[in-house]
Amino acid sequence: MTAVVILGFRYAIDATFFVMPGNDPENFEGLDTVTRSGLVVLGALLLGILLNRYTPSARRVGVVHVMERLSLHQGRLPLRNAMIQFVGGAIALVTGQSGGREGPAIHLGATAATLLGQQFKVPNNSLRTLVACGTAAAIASSFNTPIAGVIFAMEVVMMEYTIASFIPVIVASVVSTLVTQFFFGSAPAFNVAPSDMHSVLEIPYLVLGGILIGALAAGYIQLIQAFARLSDWPFWIRAVLAGTITGGIALFLPQVMGIGYDTVNDIMVAKVSIFIMAALVIGKTISSAATVGLGLPVGLIGPSLLIGAAVGGIFGNSLVYWQGADISVGLYVMLGMCAMMASVLQAPLAALMAVMEMTGNTSLVLPAMVTIVVATLVTSQVFKQRSVFISTLNTLGLTYPPSPVALLLQKTGVTAIMDRSFVRLPFSVSPDEARSALEEQPSWIVVDGEDSSVQAVLNPADLAAFMEEGPEATEADDTINLLKLPGQRMDVTSVNAQATVMQVQDALTRTGVEACCVTRTTAPMINPIVGVVTQSHIDNYRNVSE
Repeated sequence: MTAVVILGFRYAIDATFFVMPGNDPENFEGLDTVTRSGLVVLGALLLGILLNRYTPSARRVGVVHVMERLSLHQGRLPLRNAMIQFVGGAIALVTGQSGGREGPAIHLGATAATLLGQQFKVPNNSLRTLVACGTAAAIASSFNTPIAGVIFAMEVVMMEYTIASFIPVIVASVVSTLVTQFFFGSAPAFNVAPSDMHSVLEIPYLVLGGILIGALAAGYIQLIQAFARLSDWPFWIRAVLAGTITGGIALFLPQVMGIGYDTVNDIMVAKVSIFIMAALVIGKTISSAATVGLGLPVGLIGPSLLIGAAVGGIFGNSLVYWQGADISVGLYVMLGMCAMMASVLQAPLAALMAVMEMTGNTSLVLPAMVTIVVATLVTSQVFKQRSVFISTLNTLGLTYPPSPVALLLQKTGVTAIMDRSFVRLPFSVSPDEARSALEEQPSWIVVDGEDSSVQAVLNPADLAAFMEEGPEATEADDTINLLKLPGQRMDVTSVNAQATVMQVQDALTRTGVEACCVTRTTAPMINPIVGVVTQSHIDNYRNVSE
């Protein structure tokens, strides 16, 4: 499903090939100056008009939206936001807004997967795994990178590695890659000649390059957050401002428009001068930070790769010019891409695998590991910057990832800890009915009220002790009122069997009750009880797991 959605999105982006110069949908450089700048501004204005009618929550899209829904809503992603992402993302990229297609792809893939799960009524903890499946499939379909898709899903979105999640995520990534390869082929995203580190004497250069890129990534993240602080402005004003910034820069530097993968390819084959690359670092950083920070529905992985490629190209050419070093400039271009993506996302392994698969170059692993480690440490430890996604979530007041205890409760379905040993009785029973119920040796008695709704959960030991007092314990009509007999009766709420343990804990805390009945919908208006959960069940599970 994710592959089909991503194919539709990519074809929507490429639909303008017949009106673009050279039939290349990314050839914004071939347009005249007025046309390309006007296209960006008018596209931003169109987005502002179309999306201004929606609430801020409806306009939340991209990876941050996926992580937010994963944290607060068990991964249930609304179809409305996905539709806004599809249409808005396509318009933005077709009109040359400075952004990438990967963020929209991840949102669309995760939504497709969770909608499938909701259709089949899978438990909520399984929806979390489906989010990872959709994310991995989206990255794999966008880049033709199945391994990077798996690692990105686990390292960036889920922020955990478990065998139970790995297997379905790998299956989703492989299947989506096979589907997209049928339409787009299996060639790597970037065409680059094999490059390798010529000598260990280059390691100081790798460290220096990592320091420079780590500092640049920190500034890039801060610039995105600076633009994001303008969120109180009306959306149409922010959209026009983003388009104006990109359009203004595109007057002199058209390479900042769109996704920019054509420019990355040109840098790799030495078709871009060092002066243009320097201008690209500044121009693309500002334009993409404005586009993403001001809320246009595009991604930032593509821009980070272009910025990193430009920095790597500048650094590699500078070494050749000043030192006369026997180095491969193409290698430094790829290292710049790895390091920039890793620093911005704080995802070193995902970045390494993504660039390695996109270029088909396995010889960059060792030098890339050096550069990536240095760059990510500089960004996170020297400049104290977290992942751009985490930073954005923090501005929304969310702590991500959740605490280990909360994460454990979110990953566990309520059916895993509920007690299935119970009997359900009306509030008024005869002694014979009470004895018959006790003979089943239940752990709990669920007590119905006069309207047949659950009123309380009773410990069977209290009923047994009451019965031992003899006939005088019954009422005048020889019945036993289970809501009045001495003992511990716990007030009760209910949750669906699809819920997670975390949702049960939230329900108990919110309502102030002590027990929860787990129900399963078997037909409209028919919700039989299938288990009982108390606070002690949750505490015991948490203690054993710790």
